[in-house]
Amino acid sequence: MTDDARDAGEAAAHIRVVALDASALMAPVEADLRLFEELDRLLGAHDAVVPAAVVSELDRLQGGNGAEATAASVGADLATRAETVETNESYADDALVELAVEGRVDGVVTNDRPLANRVLEAGAPVIGLRGRNTLAITEP
Repeated sequence: MTDDARDAGEAAAHIRVVALDASALMAPVEADLRLFEELDRLLGAHDAVVPAAVVSELDRLQGGNGAEATAASVGADLATRAETVETNESYADDALVELAVEGRVDGVVTNDRPLANRVLEAGAPVIGLRGRNTLAITEP
């Protein structure tokens, strides 16, 4: 096992519950990412949750036209594979940060750089796209 693979395994060992952002759920269309297969590869056994605010965001986006609406439709379908959780925040990014700050999740999956920075500042790991269609963990 390489040092990088060992480090990734050690980093992933403490991540058991992840929250999914709309950008992550839309990545299968936008970045040809096999989201749940990549999470399984990276984390092994884990649970995925989606804040209700993210589900609402996807519902709003899929009402539009074009590629974004298609990606949001696929994202909404993928969101049904995760547990929907309630938060005090109605804005999706704030809901994800709330989950991280409260320790209700061990990490957040997102491709949104400003959100990733907020999650890292809150002390939680971020899982995001690295390269063309591979996920990687960034520790705070």
